[in-house]
Amino acid sequence: MPLYHKLGDFPQKRHTQFEKPNGGFYYEQLFGTEGFHGHSSLSYHVHRPTQVKEILNSYSVEPKIAIGKNIKSLLFKGFELKPENDFLDSRKAMLVNKDCIIGLAAPKKSLRNYFYKNADADEMLFIHRGKGKLRTMLGNIPFEYGDYLIIPRGIIYQIDFETEDNRLFYVESYSPFYTPKRYKNQSGQHLEHSPFCERDFILPNELETHDEKGDFLIKIKKEGMLHEVVYATHPFDVVGWDGYNFPYGFSIHNFEPITGRVHQPPPVHQTFETATFVVCSFCPRLYDYHPKAIPAPYNHSNIDSDEVLYYVDGDFMSRNNIEQGHITLHPKGIPHGPAPGAMERSIGHKETQELAVMVDTFRPLMVTEEAMGLDDGQYYKSWTE
Repeated sequence: MPLYHKLGDFPQKRHTQFEKPNGGFYYEQLFGTEGFHGHSSLSYHVHRPTQVKEILNSYSVEPKIAIGKNIKSLLFKGFELKPENDFLDSRKAMLVNKDCIIGLAAPKKSLRNYFYKNADADEMLFIHRGKGKLRTMLGNIPFEYGDYLIIPRGIIYQIDFETEDNRLFYVESYSPFYTPKRYKNQSGQHLEHSPFCERDFILPNELETHDEKGDFLIKIKKEGMLHEVVYATHPFDVVGWDGYNFPYGFSIHNFEPITGRVHQPPPVHQTFETATFVVCSFCPRLYDYHPKAIPAPYNHSNIDSDEVLYYVDGDFMSRNNIEQGHITLHPKGIPHGPAPGAMERSIGHKETQELAVMVDTFRPLMVTEEAMGLDDGQYYKSWTE
């Protein structure tokens, strides 16, 4: 996160004694990325954050692959995914490669009976339906429809839902999420041409500090395994922290679209980037205003990336029969474009209310068995007249 933030109390000088009011010391922890080179935060704990009492169980959560090498365009009916009570059980991987996992979740209940940490990947949760609060070791973040939640690897969290009808689109990334470099100056501040700025970020607040001992279960995801680890103290025992590495939110509704006289390429919609893929937000906007403009996108050959589109709301004018919660995959190696008739139908239209999230990966994606259970079976033929 290219923004300094702080909560609670901490010493003026780092790596120095921080005494408790009634005697003893708080325990400092460096929470960093990319070794000692990337963004980091320093947190101060009531208890040592290292007190493992037991490891109860370890089991594989690796996705089962249905198609390892894919050339077929696919459509998955995401809202047909059955809701489940448990937050982690509800998460289903749809598309995977060595760099990321793209999935859907439909949790009905809040995550309260254990804590969760992804030790391998940063997580992006997009809230399609639902409202609640992300509770973390570094503070809490309220969320609602249209919010992205960016959770750096290693963050311990729980999630509260105010609703039972919750739908999430998520991405786990093995390299950190950043906002695009071209939006920022040399020191990391977002520039005037950026479609959003620092004011739009939803930062952690409401720091919870629990001075509790007992048995606290943290489920830790690492190398395709889920480890059930019991700690001797409450994971939310931070009295204060500061730095650049922390979870945050961003509403897709605060993305200000960039438009032009003729159709603009997908990079103008870019919201996040990693070393191995990009995330774009397609938001309500005015269409192109050249007198001969064609609002529908031109045909595009996927030479270097797989394109995943998650449809959120509105009428996506370039495709036919697209509904909320649908996911389309356009694999590298073959061209894709508007459905037959969509180009002609778009001429003369002045605006769109479409809302969608796109993930373009630089390596091909494998398709999981869970995804094929939601496959419509016909999408790859949809360009035939």
